[in-house]
Amino acid sequence: MNFQQRLQSLWSLASRPFCPPLLATVSQMQMAVLPCLGLILLLWSQVPGVQGQEFQFGPCQVKGVVPQKLWEAFWAVKDTVQSQDNIRSVRLLQQEVLQNVSDAESCYLVHTLLEFYLKTVFKNYHNRTVEVRTLKSFSTLANNFVLIASQLQPSQENEMFSIRDSAHRRFLLFRRAFKQLDIEAALTKALGEVDILLTWMQQFYKL
Repeated sequence: MNFQQRLQSLWSLASRPFCPPLLATVSQMQMAVLPCLGLILLLWSQVPGVQGQEFQFGPCQVKGVVPQKLWEAFWAVKDTVQSQDNIRSVRLLQQEVLQNVSDAESCYLVHTLLEFYLKTVFKNYHNRTVEVRTLKSFSTLANNFVLIASQLQPSQENEMFSIRDSAHRRFLLFRRAFKQLDIEAALTKALGEVDILLTWMQQFYKL
């Protein structure tokens, strides 16, 4: 199955089994730990041998992130999160957001999307109840997003305006769909669609 087919299959997912609701409350202290762990991961990325694996989003390089670890973290929380998504007719990461993104605009788009996930989705989801057994995996996702976003430095040169504008329009489609939902439903759906985001990001991964 090629990348576009995989994305299409993810977008077309509909029914998912129900699981017990999330139970334990995450403390503010746990939320405060995320930036520190992100810094540790950033330093770890400088270790020899780790730099052989990287994301190449156009001109932007991200080192020290292993996609398999991201997938394992998502799979650990997938059923719990996706089972709470009761709105099957809406997708946030629509095909118009992620399909046919040029290498040049990929850096802008992934940077904007990850910043939104960190500042809006992960931050607010930490105030909800979560199962203790999934907290570690949930934090792994958030901390790796911190690591990736911290290494992205999209160009702000004037000649890149049209590329930045194209990436921004794509992001606005995502954000508009997010804001049209109740906040709790939007947070759940955004987290449930991390598999779509990871699948798209993985096409930019180089060994």
